[in-house]
Amino acid sequence: MAKLKLKKGDTVKVITGNNKGLTGEILKVLTGDNKVIVAGVNKVKKHTKPSSKNPQGGIVETEAAIHISNVMLLDGDAPSRIGRKVEDGKIKRYAKKTDKILD
Repeated sequence: MAKLKLKKGDTVKVITGNNKGLTGEILKVLTGDNKVIVAGVNKVKKHTKPSSKNPQGGIVETEAAIHISNVMLLDGDAPSRIGRKVEDGKIKRYAKKTDKILD
């Protein structure tokens, strides 16, 4: 399993697929599948049965997972690749385009 360079809370831009160009915040990172769930991106309609949580049932619109290779971290307004380097004895993430530390 590869080290994932994106975290929950990062703002990303979709770079390929049906939702190309959309931006949003990462809600969840699925490490086993190398996928992320991004707010407002890759919306799907899910049919649900009535339950105690949702007594009406019906069709619910929710975000589906998108592969991590299809998104790029936004550093300001520009998408940038992410690197890792040791600084003060700790591994820090940085934007390769601007060389700015992210964490």
